[in-house]
Amino acid sequence: MNLSVRSLWHIWSSLKRCEKKGFASLSSVVKFPFLSKSSRSWNQPAFSWTLGTSESFCLSSSVQSNTPLRKPNMETTIILPPETVSGMMELDRGAFQKKISVPHVTVKSSIINSVIKCLKKYLLKLEKSKPVRTADDDGDKKEILLNPILVKSLEVIKKELGEIISKDEVTFGYREITLGYENWKAEDILKAVLPANQEGAQSFSIVGHILHLNLREHLLPYKTLIGEVYLDKVPNISMVVNKVNTIDSTYRNFQMEILGGTGDTVVTVKENGCSFTMDFARVYWNPRLSTEHGRVVGRLRHGDVLYDVMAGVGPFAVPAGRKKCHVLANDLNPESFNALVKNCTKNKVVERVKCFNMDGHDFIQTILKADLMERWKDPHFVGSVHITMNLPALAVTFLPSFKGLMNGVQEVLQDVELPVVHVYMFTKETAEDVAIGQVAENLGYLSKPSEVAKAGEVLQDGALDSDTFKNCEKSKSHKSYESLKRHVQEVIHVRQVAPNKAMMRVSFQLPLEVLLESSDEEPLCKKLKSS
Repeated sequence: MNLSVRSLWHIWSSLKRCEKKGFASLSSVVKFPFLSKSSRSWNQPAFSWTLGTSESFCLSSSVQSNTPLRKPNMETTIILPPETVSGMMELDRGAFQKKISVPHVTVKSSIINSVIKCLKKYLLKLEKSKPVRTADDDGDKKEILLNPILVKSLEVIKKELGEIISKDEVTFGYREITLGYENWKAEDILKAVLPANQEGAQSFSIVGHILHLNLREHLLPYKTLIGEVYLDKVPNISMVVNKVNTIDSTYRNFQMEILGGTGDTVVTVKENGCSFTMDFARVYWNPRLSTEHGRVVGRLRHGDVLYDVMAGVGPFAVPAGRKKCHVLANDLNPESFNALVKNCTKNKVVERVKCFNMDGHDFIQTILKADLMERWKDPHFVGSVHITMNLPALAVTFLPSFKGLMNGVQEVLQDVELPVVHVYMFTKETAEDVAIGQVAENLGYLSKPSEVAKAGEVLQDGALDSDTFKNCEKSKSHKSYESLKRHVQEVIHVRQVAPNKAMMRVSFQLPLEVLLESSDEEPLCKKLKSS
């Protein structure tokens, strides 16, 4: 006999109404051959049916006969925090308590493993709550709590259990349980509390023992509650901070406020096999860049040279040193420089990594230039040369320092190992041409493929005399966007910082024509583009 939970509910409701009208017993109204005689016992389940001896499948409520059986709530919100907490600004953990009715299966302990295997996808999975527990009335049986959203009828369970129900008695029913603050994850708590469609607090970074948020303005009234929730829910953190201004483009740090917790801001993190210690409040560190750091370091080989112009605390320099590369690392921020030096010592790479505390332009035009010339002179040097420039807000503006860097240097030969530059930037789009265009513009190339035609149209309109036009056309043949693009090895979309703000990397071999460029006045056609 096939009966759904809904059908059984209606039968039971009808019988109760009849009983209230004065019938001595339920069986005097309706006779069911499958109705158990024990169903009216005070200490037995409110109802129990055996659906044929061949299937031996029992449906049994865990609610005692003196407690009315609640109709199961199948709404998707049933296992979410109560709606009454919406808009809460001061955390009241007790306000999250709610009672729900959930389906459960009770089986003998001897077959629990087989049943769990069949019903695994239906288990009620909540924080700090075990879906399998010992039955209240029988220590030899186990009770399995099921997700009420997934289990909507008896037939679902019968189908999953298959042959198991023909061997041992299995009971199915509903139990009322109490859920509380401890049973939900931080994202569930915050989604229930914060304004609808304006949550925006689920994105965070963990740096050592610090959880770092970047809250939008509409969430600031809830910031203390948000800090408390994360302290409660996220393991191994002791402080929650919120960024209160944009990242300083010079020193790459930001002001922060503590939303919860105590302690200092000195943290230790591990990345790409190295350990880094820093004062998070005074330097820049983003764990979301770990994969990108590994990608670039993965291109280096034993004996290569790395010039890290904006080294920070060493996410490129230190692992490169571990690979036995020759590294010159620089950062303008004194705090980053001090952390860089300590991290080199901590990771035992001081012999291979030299640290500098200089402006990036000065570093390129002095330290980098001198060392690169030595590499070119060394007949035994067979490695590759790499330059990392990880300051997305400004890095491309340092590229002009390479223009004419080796002009007049007699040692420069046509077959030298030209450096590969890995420069980072922010763009509104993720298209390769947009990122390459920023590089081109700062190296004196036309920044778009179409600009050649556009410049020609302007010139032909009589804006310049014919001699100037010829000179401009000649310069464009060497400084066109296409001529730079031939040197580009890779364009990577590193991450999406905001809806219209992408972090990009362009890796390109520095053209020899840029290094040897004379310091003469900029071609007039380039001026025309900028005007």
